[in-house]
Amino acid sequence: MDKSLVAYFSPTGTTKALAQTLAEAVGADLFEIVPEIPYKHADLNWMDKKSRSTVEMNDPSARPAIAKMPDVGAYDRIYIGFPIWWYVAPRIINTFLEGCTLDGKTVIPFATSGGSGMGKTNSVLKPSCCGAKLVEGKVFRKNASKADLAAWAESV
Repeated sequence: MDKSLVAYFSPTGTTKALAQTLAEAVGADLFEIVPEIPYKHADLNWMDKKSRSTVEMNDPSARPAIAKMPDVGAYDRIYIGFPIWWYVAPRIINTFLEGCTLDGKTVIPFATSGGSGMGKTNSVLKPSCCGAKLVEGKVFRKNASKADLAAWAESV
């Protein structure tokens, strides 16, 4: 049986609830991706061209620092959760993936969104997943059921 990790980034708490439910549904360990410098409310204002999130998302090379990285060596499957920002994963997800040794692992993105789908998420994440199999991700409502998440996880 594969050993799984659910890693997630959730600056507002929305993705956290989904990640916790997914971890329960698949019997996975849970890890929160915490930025070295936490995002404040103003940092997340996508309408402000000078907000931290907007500046990062406009720079494909931006790699926000993470406070602590997990050891993913024991895991076969890594579910990676995040809110969709500008039709892709936040740049901190690239930081996380690039900081892990992913050889032979399966990376499975999942996301929350205010209305958009996964967009170009996989094509943007693929270069950060060296040695891993990157599965097509899926957007879920924050209150997706444990049964729905278990069924999805079984299908990927």
